[in-house]
Amino acid sequence: MTLTVDPSEVAKFEAMAAEWWDPNGKFKPLHMMNPVRLDYITTQIAGEFDRDLATPRPFEGLRILDIGCGGGLLCEPMARLGAEIVGVDAAERNIPVAQTHAEQSGLEIDYRFSTAEALAEAGEQFDVVLNMEVVEHVADPQAYLNACHDLLKPGGLHLCSTINRNAKSFAMAIVGAEWVMRWLPKGTHDWAKFITPDELYELMRTAGLEPVDRKGYVFNPVSWRWSISDRDLSVNYVTAALKPRG
Repeated sequence: MTLTVDPSEVAKFEAMAAEWWDPNGKFKPLHMMNPVRLDYITTQIAGEFDRDLATPRPFEGLRILDIGCGGGLLCEPMARLGAEIVGVDAAERNIPVAQTHAEQSGLEIDYRFSTAEALAEAGEQFDVVLNMEVVEHVADPQAYLNACHDLLKPGGLHLCSTINRNAKSFAMAIVGAEWVMRWLPKGTHDWAKFITPDELYELMRTAGLEPVDRKGYVFNPVSWRWSISDRDLSVNYVTAALKPRG
């Protein structure tokens, strides 16, 4: 088993664990982006599994994995929508934060201090794998995506978001978010580990996944809001891919 966890990356998020649910803390960018992330995730899942989002618990019966779950910003909405959700993080200090918040919210979520590779090795399988803002932090993106493939049931859906690698992403994600706005501690991101959309598609195909969609997350500094774009994938973007049935 190839372990793709990067200890230096884990340490960064361990240091911020207590701030996951503070909308004005170090995870402010994620809190701001979360509505558009959830819009994309729920729309893709509903479309792929023929679920009606207008019903109370549309994801009932679906088993969903959130890799790099952090404090549970995505797990909790998935649980409210009826999914059986497993949240996994390689940063051990994130897990009790997530567990405590879920208990306070009256939600049953299976949080584990573990890795994608460990779950794959154990033979765990899911209808949906959420792989959001993680692939740019691992030591070996190909081995990591291979594990994501193995974690999916045939016909399963893989949703993966990350950051493009270009001059604009350096200016926005590192200079802007870390140095100027100080939304994130300096050094949170390594520009050299950013992945272009074409590179990510190729990595997923090599892993045995079939890419079916990609969209951009675009931040408007005037309205101070995020939106989803069909065309602008220049900084943050999200992809959908399927594990073939046969």
